[in-house]
Amino acid sequence: MAEIVDARGLSCPEPVLLTLETIKKLGKGEIEILVDTDTSRENVSRAATSMGWQIENVSEEGSGYRIRIKKD
Repeated sequence: MAEIVDARGLSCPEPVLLTLETIKKLGKGEIEILVDTDTSRENVSRAATSMGWQIENVSEEGSGYRIRIKKD
């Protein structure tokens, strides 16, 4: 089961910082990040890929996005 990072309602750079904190804590696996702005979606995706994680899926959810990232 994926770890959930709920960053809705937070402005950058908080969603990125929460994502990076979870990436460092887990090391590998799956993480789902919930964000509510296009900017947060782009910045979180960029930060995850820079850490060697793959973007598995980005889906619209309500007024925001669910970003699923993975690292084996």
